[in-house]
Amino acid sequence: MSSDEALRGAGTQAAGSPAAGQPGVPVVDPDYPVTPVPPHARKSLFSLAVVLLGFTVFTPTMLAGAELGNAFPLADLLWVILLGSLILGAYVAVLGWIGARTGLTTVVMARYTLGTSGSRLASVLLGGTQIGWYGVIIGTIGELTAQAAGWESYAAKAAVMVLASAVMCLTACYGYRGMYWVSLVSTPLILILAVWVLQRSLDEVGGWAGLDRLEPDGSMATAVAVTTVVGTFVSAGTQTPNWTRFARFGWHAVVACCVGFLIGNGLMIFFGAVGAMTFGEGDFVLVLYQLGLVGWGLFLLFGNLWKSNADTAYAFGVAGAALFDRPSKTPFVVGGSVIGTLLALLGMHQHLVDYLVLLGIFVPPLGGVIIGDFLARWRRGMPEGAPLPRVDGLMLGSYAVASALAWGSDRIGVGIPPVVGILVAAALAYAVGRARRDAVAAV
Repeated sequence: MSSDEALRGAGTQAAGSPAAGQPGVPVVDPDYPVTPVPPHARKSLFSLAVVLLGFTVFTPTMLAGAELGNAFPLADLLWVILLGSLILGAYVAVLGWIGARTGLTTVVMARYTLGTSGSRLASVLLGGTQIGWYGVIIGTIGELTAQAAGWESYAAKAAVMVLASAVMCLTACYGYRGMYWVSLVSTPLILILAVWVLQRSLDEVGGWAGLDRLEPDGSMATAVAVTTVVGTFVSAGTQTPNWTRFARFGWHAVVACCVGFLIGNGLMIFFGAVGAMTFGEGDFVLVLYQLGLVGWGLFLLFGNLWKSNADTAYAFGVAGAALFDRPSKTPFVVGGSVIGTLLALLGMHQHLVDYLVLLGIFVPPLGGVIIGDFLARWRRGMPEGAPLPRVDGLMLGSYAVASALAWGSDRIGVGIPPVVGILVAAALAYAVGRARRDAVAAV
């Protein structure tokens, strides 16, 4: 038996009945939101890569790229995107690897780190953030569709928001299978369309040589630029174990994370930067509108945001199931979708982004704590019957210190806030975990 298989077996025994999820034993939810994913339900590397690529091929990420495109010449731009993507990809890959080894979601893993009650912080923080982003995307779909169709009526926008939300909610209720099929069909078409728009953009400036000759209109510190790249998906990336727990082997999770977060997310940032440099518009949806290709613009809008927001709904669904310790994610997917849609209908999506970005500073340290604690104490698996406190004060303290330092880093503009939070949290949690492990060994 390989080490991955042994660790998965240990994790499978940890979260409940040893028979839970085994063939022939009925389960409430085939996505196992609060128990480990059993070996027979694991997916292939190709399947996992498709889902994570569909998650990160996300057109709003282009807006971050647009900021970089206006601040850096081409050579410097490529280095910034590469460095930021490597940092983001490394963090997500480690978390994804842990998800594959344990078979658990991020919020359930938090029970082992923060305690059974302390982990509710993770559920509220991760689930609440994703509901907010869900509302932002629903509102964006309504606004851009109305812009394309020339609608002035609020009722028309509202109808689009409700219908789009219903489709995304239904996809998330189908779980991993629904997200896989939507991503498998739409992601290749979206990437082909994006590459075509990229070629049109290059034609505007005389090819790659012309793009290289363009002088940026603005400026940005390199640290800020790298923070922008990392910040695009570091919050959502903390929930990567929600999908990588389906991986058959740990290295499958690492490769899939690299495909999604290093390649997919990096490409979207680059596309946005090129769009800003050539058309003055980072979002390829709006570039297509400018080119008079409204139909293709709407296809890119719906195809892209459908799969990404379905992933978001799935994330707050499993967070809700863990928060209330329920075996099914579906009620929480539906409830969160309703809340997010109401936020969009009330126009709150226009004011949520800054708040959600601020929350993004406090999410990465949670992943850091889980990484540090796992490497210190749980590398051999999470044994059945492991004593878990209601609240682990030292681990919560590690998270609080790391979050405070990340927030301070953002306020004073020193360092890369998400990276500061992750590294400090991981170091403190590792130190606490090793001290406990050594104390147990000495007894």
